[in-house]
Amino acid sequence: MLTTFDNAGAPSVAPTPPTPPALRRASSARIRIELWALTAAMALIMFGAALFGGALPFSLFSGGGSSEAEIAPLPRSLPYGKGMWMWKPEKSDGGDVKAMIARAKEVGLTHIYVRTGSSWDGFYAGPFLDQILPEAHAAGIRIYGWDFPRLIDPAADVARALEAISYTTPTNQRIDGFAADIETRHEGTNISVETAVAYGEGLRAGVGPDYPLIACVPRPSSYNKQFYPFWDVVARFDAIAPMVYWLNREPDSDAARALADLEPLGKPVFPVGQAYDGGPEGGRPGLPTTDELRRFFWASSHYGGQGVSFWAWQHADQRVWDTIRDAEWFKTVVRPVVAKSPTLPPPPQPKPKVLEAG
Repeated sequence: MLTTFDNAGAPSVAPTPPTPPALRRASSARIRIELWALTAAMALIMFGAALFGGALPFSLFSGGGSSEAEIAPLPRSLPYGKGMWMWKPEKSDGGDVKAMIARAKEVGLTHIYVRTGSSWDGFYAGPFLDQILPEAHAAGIRIYGWDFPRLIDPAADVARALEAISYTTPTNQRIDGFAADIETRHEGTNISVETAVAYGEGLRAGVGPDYPLIACVPRPSSYNKQFYPFWDVVARFDAIAPMVYWLNREPDSDAARALADLEPLGKPVFPVGQAYDGGPEGGRPGLPTTDELRRFFWASSHYGGQGVSFWAWQHADQRVWDTIRDAEWFKTVVRPVVAKSPTLPPPPQPKPKVLEAG
C-alpha cells in the first residue's frame, strides 16, 4: 500500500468451480419436476447466503467430521481490534498461508487486509483468496480486500472492486469487507470531487447499504487538507482508515491530530500505523521503535480510534510482531467511542519530540 505501487503480477483467472453431477433420470415426469424445483430452491438459498453473508440454517455437507465447506460466514463487521495489511503474500511468511494464520492468531489479529488488485494490475487475487479465506475464517479472522483505484476511469475501478467482492472460493468463502486505498495525485491518483463521488456512489450502489466499506485515506496534514476532498471521498463509506505514518514526526501526536481532524466526518476511524522503514521517505531510518508503536496504540485508543492496523506484513520483524501482540489496547473487538480532547497529554513513556510545523 499505500504510498507505493508496482506493475508486477498479471491478472489471474479464477478456476471455475466443478459442475455438480447431473440428477439421475426420474421414472416419471412428476418426480423430475419435483427434483428440479428442489434443486433450484437450494441453489437460490446458497446463492443468497453467499451474496448477503448469511449462514445457512443447516449443513449441506454433514457427516464425516468437519470440512472447510462447512465454515459459516462470519457476521459482518468493521475492522475492530488489531489488523495487518498484506501486499505481496509471497514475501509474507514465505507465502505459507498456514504460517500466516498461525502468526495472526498468536499476536491477536482480528483481521487482515489482502491486496486484491489495482488500476494497473486488474483483479488478480483469486488464487490466494482460495488459500487464505478458508484458513482465516476457520480461525475467526476476517479478510478485507483492498484495491488501489487510480480514478482515471472510476467505472472500471468500481467494476474491479465488485469482482473482488463477489469472488467466491471453491469452498464458498468471500471476503468480509472492502477497503479502497484512495491516494493523492502524488501517487498517480486522479483525485477530485467528481471522481471521488463517482467511485464512492458506484461502489455503494453495487454492494448495497449493508456491506462494510472502508476508505483508506492520507493523514489529513495541513498540506493535503488544502486539496484532498476528504468528505467527498468518505461519504459513501462506512469507516475511515487514515495512513498515520509518522516518519520523522511522532506517532502519538500524528494519531491524535488525524482523529481530531476526521471526527467531524462522522465515521468510525481505524488508524493505520507505520510498521516499515520510513528512511527512504525522509523518516528516521529503520523500523519504528517499540516505544513509537506503543504510543501509536495508546493515542489511537485514547482519542477514539475504533481499531488499528499496520503497514505492512512483509516489512514487520519479530520485535514489531511482539509489540503488536503485547499491546494492551484494542484487545477487545468492539469499543465505544471515547471523547477526544484538543490537548495531547503526556504519553505513557515520554520522549523528546520533533513535531511537524503546522
